[in-house]
Amino acid sequence: MFIRRRFAATIPIATAVLATACMLVLSQPVFADTAESTYKAKCAMCHGPDGKGQTPTGKAMKVTDLASDEVQKKSDGDLSTTISAGKGKMPAYKMLTPDQVKDLVTYIRSLAKK
Repeated sequence: MFIRRRFAATIPIATAVLATACMLVLSQPVFADTAESTYKAKCAMCHGPDGKGQTPTGKAMKVTDLASDEVQKKSDGDLSTTISAGKGKMPAYKMLTPDQVKDLVTYIRSLAKK
């Protein structure tokens, strides 16, 4: 009987710990809003995972290689404006926050080093 009561007392605690762990694991994508995930969701379809633009859509639209000197020489402000307002056939991404745009610019800069 003593063992039963002792075990029964730990069930609510174990349940709470398990529920908390599940919530943390399942909520990770909500907190994992990185520049790379934003790039993959918004940019990679045309610019490709490496930014070279060698996707079917990128080739058809003749997108610019993001790792090229032409793009890398642009100011952060110019790149931010292009992302937010669009340019040519590229749509505007006005729904992105200023921090997301800033992080995307940093990510685009990193493509030149890959």
